[in-house]
Amino acid sequence: MPKPKVASDWMAGCAGCHMSLLDIDERIIQIAELVDIRATPITDLKHADESGVDVGILEGAINNTANEEQARLMRDRCKILVALGDCAVFGGVPAMRNFFTIEESLRRAYIETESTDSSGMIPNDPELCVPTRVRAIHEVVPVDIFVPGCPPDADAIFYVLSELAHGRMPQLKENNLLHWH
Repeated sequence: MPKPKVASDWMAGCAGCHMSLLDIDERIIQIAELVDIRATPITDLKHADESGVDVGILEGAINNTANEEQARLMRDRCKILVALGDCAVFGGVPAMRNFFTIEESLRRAYIETESTDSSGMIPNDPELCVPTRVRAIHEVVPVDIFVPGCPPDADAIFYVLSELAHGRMPQLKENNLLHWH
């Protein structure tokens, strides 16, 4: 039987969820033995296989048209979609931008910041993605598994990946979401 194919991608977030994935330490070897790791932000392959993958993992919120496209592409190419981390599950810290208009946010980011010189201007090019209201993944595409946390605990990520690798749907409960040190 072929190994399940797994792909991941990140959107509006800090990449902490992928760092927490790497924090499963030597257990990543166990996962690598059980699954075929395909596209990830930290590999050369950047998009899930056109022929599809078994598991797609998305980290980060959706805050622009490029993220919307990424989420739809991953959803179309995977059987099971995992929202990894608070940004993907709830909108997280990036959703704080929703308290302001997009114009106010862009003005602050490109013109008013302390580090911006007097020639600062908001980029305006047809090839750039368009900022949108910040949303959780499930607000744009259907999600099958939600793994909250900022970032999720490495043990919770290992549990989810291990269960999926064995063809089981993980049952996320308090005792396997958090590991108290």
